[in-house]
Amino acid sequence: MRVAIPAIALASTTAHADTLHRFALIAGNDTGGSDTRPLSYARDDARKMHDLLTRLGGVAPADAKLLLDDDAKDFLVALSDLEQRARAAQARGERTALFVYYSGHAKDGALRLGASQLAFDALKRRLADAPVDIRIAILDSCRSGALTRTKGARKAPAFDVESGAARDARGVVILTSSAADEDSQESDALGGSYFSHHLASGLLGDADRSGDGRVTLFEAYSHAYARTVADTADSSAGPQHPTFSYDLAGNGDLVLTDLRAAAEGLVVPGNAPAGSYYFVDPSGSVVAELDKAADTERRVALAPGTYRVKRRLSDRLRIGEVEVARGRTTILQEPRFKDAPFSDDPVKGAMLDKGAWWTFGLTGGFQSFFDARTRQSLFLSVPLFGAEAELHDYFRRDWVWGFDAAVGGTNGVLALPTLEGPAYRYSVVNVGTSLTAEWPVGRVSPFVGVRVAYLIMGRKFDDGAFPDQRFAMVSPGLATGARFQLTRRLNLTARSRLQYLQYTVDAQRSLGFWELAALLTYEP
Repeated sequence: MRVAIPAIALASTTAHADTLHRFALIAGNDTGGSDTRPLSYARDDARKMHDLLTRLGGVAPADAKLLLDDDAKDFLVALSDLEQRARAAQARGERTALFVYYSGHAKDGALRLGASQLAFDALKRRLADAPVDIRIAILDSCRSGALTRTKGARKAPAFDVESGAARDARGVVILTSSAADEDSQESDALGGSYFSHHLASGLLGDADRSGDGRVTLFEAYSHAYARTVADTADSSAGPQHPTFSYDLAGNGDLVLTDLRAAAEGLVVPGNAPAGSYYFVDPSGSVVAELDKAADTERRVALAPGTYRVKRRLSDRLRIGEVEVARGRTTILQEPRFKDAPFSDDPVKGAMLDKGAWWTFGLTGGFQSFFDARTRQSLFLSVPLFGAEAELHDYFRRDWVWGFDAAVGGTNGVLALPTLEGPAYRYSVVNVGTSLTAEWPVGRVSPFVGVRVAYLIMGRKFDDGAFPDQRFAMVSPGLATGARFQLTRRLNLTARSRLQYLQYTVDAQRSLGFWELAALLTYEP
């Protein structure tokens, strides 16, 4: 179960209004205890939010705390420190706002920070009692709507926020990614959760429907609501409906990010074609989206760097590249884009994380011991043929749990100092399990990991005067290689293994052997 909680630092919509002193606590934790499976993007979402707030949200770096894989105690200690700073700011006559963002597990009415827990009710009380004028909480978790339903949260993107001076606003607003009976979902293509991605993309500029260069609470939430529902409508988990609880006294259309706060950024000019633009970072994740109307200039506050830009047409793509330079605004030159088929899509769109999945395959390879004397007299070099099954993304994304079995054999002649000549059939049965981590780069996925095998090696003599021999032992080892995607369902893998075993007959010996193999796998 996944959660994200912020109380967002706010700015006024009018230039003459009082400036808020903003504080931010951003935490991400991919683990949630022994009864949960690790998340893929909780820490990444936290890093993105930290960068966004310190660049565009008016939070000074000294007033922002970033916690990664910390527990509930660390979370509360950091929150207490920010509360003390807020008190000092209020003593100086300043108005204050707090942003608390937690991305991670939630289950059974509590945040799960590693092996520790923080109850929803305790967090609500802490936010309500915080010595800060304005607090906004955002939860991105399975069944996170449980935190708001006692306040009358509803599945709706719109609520009234009166425009005017924000200087009188005080209270708490809680936003959640899903209702109390819904799951929140992550996307590999987006590199994060749907709700957090669309919220962040909106805060970068996609939610700025007024075109004034500022994104308000209403704009950001309604944008994230609509896009989250649309992207999850056809998922196996069902549509995901963000909710809100609004308990804010006073007037104020609360500005969350100011796109003009950073000198750099990207402008899509008014004469650029209308449509949806996607901005993809070098890792292949969509970092921002922009829905542009005809003859309307739009701005997206991308951080400095190189991005691939995609615009999808009915029968093809328009793909280009843009460099956002530090300290200056970059103008997107859409006429320089090139047409490309859908197969060249740098990102396939907002696809659902499909969870754990299996592949099955056949393998052919070769096994040989390093020691030459061993290869000649004891354990011969043999070809191996077998079958394998692999469970992907079970423990966490891009981890593969493999199960393999192979057999091999060859003919040999016994050669001892006192005896030579008896022929025999040498055979190997090799079964094992492995755990590897992959790093997908396009169609190629290099991997490395560990393996434990159980070996049964035997000699069956042609001459019945000699008894058959059999050796059985456990062998730990390492595995590395690369998987290449041939088609959507077929993959070809090249792999090497290094294994170790102890052999004891007259004396104990440490032996090592290697295996090279090719594996053809099919994903049902």
